[in-house]
Amino acid sequence: MTKGRVEAFSDGVIAIIITIMVLELHPPEGTTLADLQPVLPKMLGYVLSFLYVGNYWNNHHHLMQVVRHVRGGVLWANMHLLFWLSVIPFTTAWMSEHHASPVPTALYGGNLLLCGIAYTILVRALLRVNPPETGLAEAIGKDWKGWASLAGYSLAIPIAFFNRWISVAIYVSVALLWFIPDSRIERVLAKQHHPERQ
Repeated sequence: MTKGRVEAFSDGVIAIIITIMVLELHPPEGTTLADLQPVLPKMLGYVLSFLYVGNYWNNHHHLMQVVRHVRGGVLWANMHLLFWLSVIPFTTAWMSEHHASPVPTALYGGNLLLCGIAYTILVRALLRVNPPETGLAEAIGKDWKGWASLAGYSLAIPIAFFNRWISVAIYVSVALLWFIPDSRIERVLAKQHHPERQ
């Protein structure tokens, strides 16, 4: 089974998720900069979630570059990831509209945690069906960024009930951690295209 349809479907779903998020933004009635103040929390929530969805799209794209085979389990793992990503517009809107109140902020972190778990499951499913020579296992390595992200979300969720801004700071930190795609995948691709440089 080829990976093309997985990539195309994922790209389409992620584009729709971003579209839904931006449709939640409504311009203010007034025409002064002060009129933007009520919209600011929603805008900041949008920026953070856009960064997350963009990170997932970017890293999913890089991941699929070293994949040769997909099977039924991979398809379902990918759908599982897309499901939790599709919930992000809802949790973003709830957190933003209530100025990062504890419960919405914790739920947002729970959504991010489930996205991270789903991505980890997808990676494991891909490792099972792709032989070592694809370089996937080498590119993933110990996946310290993945495990650090899950730990960050797990920490931020209960912290939201004591200091929601610390939780938001953790969410921002994890998003920035993934802003640059994993360079190990780039190195594996470079080796495959230029074996003489090894």
